[in-house]
Amino acid sequence: MIQITTVEKDGFATSHTVASMHVGTHIDAPAHMVAGGKYLSEYSPEHFYGRGVLIDARGKVEIDETALQGVQLKAGDIVLVLTGFSKKYTQKEYFESYPVITDAFAHSLVAAKVHVVGFDSPSPDKAPFAVHRILLSGDVLILENLLGLEQLLGIEQFDIAAFPPKFHSDGAPVRVVAMI
Repeated sequence: MIQITTVEKDGFATSHTVASMHVGTHIDAPAHMVAGGKYLSEYSPEHFYGRGVLIDARGKVEIDETALQGVQLKAGDIVLVLTGFSKKYTQKEYFESYPVITDAFAHSLVAAKVHVVGFDSPSPDKAPFAVHRILLSGDVLILENLLGLEQLLGIEQFDIAAFPPKFHSDGAPVRVVAMI
């Protein structure tokens, strides 16, 4: 971040930054991987707020639809997948060996009409990113690089707010908040 003006010199402070929209905790919109896909600015605020559902997938290398057994998904839910991988964020392994979800898991989320799915890892899949395309084509937005999901273990009811700036963009940084 570059300081452009200061209160002391200019009477007000402003700063400037240049960064990818896919840095840190962020949300992917369909335009990120789907030709002609929607941009974040095309979604109503309701799409970024909803009932939270935590899926505990710690220890799994591949997360398949069996992780959803016994889980009652509803249209509009925001599903968070706890892999425990956020603890490795500063390590090379975080970006190379993270767990992935299967196509079947992704199709289950699309069929349930959830609004958003989030991960405490850099991505739900790896190149060539078929899962991204399944989710985003099905209007399921993707949160990546979440932190602190362990804090939701054992909490039965919570809501999630994940409001990005209203950019005409394929993704944006987002602050995700769980409300218990």
